[in-house]
Amino acid sequence: MPAVVEEAPREPVLTLPTALTAYIVLLAVIHLRVLLPPAIENWTIDVFGFIPKRYDSSLLNLQIPGGAGAKVWTFVTYSLLHANLTHLGFNVLWLLPFGSALARRFGAVRFYLFLAVTAAAGALAHLVTHEHAVAPMIGASASVSGAMAAAIRFAFVRGSFLSFNRSDADTAAKVPALPLSRALRDGRVVGFLAVWFGVNIIFGVGAIGIDSETTSVAWQAHIGGFFAGLLLFTLFDPVRRVRGDAADASSQDVSDRI
Repeated sequence: MPAVVEEAPREPVLTLPTALTAYIVLLAVIHLRVLLPPAIENWTIDVFGFIPKRYDSSLLNLQIPGGAGAKVWTFVTYSLLHANLTHLGFNVLWLLPFGSALARRFGAVRFYLFLAVTAAAGALAHLVTHEHAVAPMIGASASVSGAMAAAIRFAFVRGSFLSFNRSDADTAAKVPALPLSRALRDGRVVGFLAVWFGVNIIFGVGAIGIDSETTSVAWQAHIGGFFAGLLLFTLFDPVRRVRGDAADASSQDVSDRI
């Protein structure tokens, strides 16, 4: 009697958690605003983009659309706007691996709240360093940077998505995270940090500021979002952390195999 061989189920090449897919769709739908007449498009950026000069109390006669409410909601809404498809696509590209892992780990509510908090941290960093700027800042890069920073807290742990012994997507996203002090002693994490800061400072990739004449990179916002993600990760993380010595053993296991 011939044996029946059952094929193992095949996993899709790229599977995205629902929370991340919904976020990307939201960004894409919002970007359709570029099809609006220029006057409405400019009004939308003024009302929902982050404008530091909006908070300058010395400029009493400056009229910026949005009123008092915009002083609150633009700390987050700017992150949902993008200048063009290249800007949007680049942010989504970076978000796919890191945001996917984080969305699986946090769940939808924590994930969206985390993106909002890191966006606000990026806006605050931009405000501190561009106190009198009139150009609106837009782009999800502060949130993307925060997601990357949070993900490296567990990305290199054995079984996670950047380790040499990675598990399936759901398991890889829920390995116990390294304590921050241990993560900052891990050569791979330090190397990642060095490359990330170098790329952002030298090339200024990601969220940008826009006005009618110039386009500039708001790299300070990236750093604000990144530090917020790195430091606030534990407040959002639902996965129980391992003890420091156990984390060392888990991390060392990968290093021994390189």
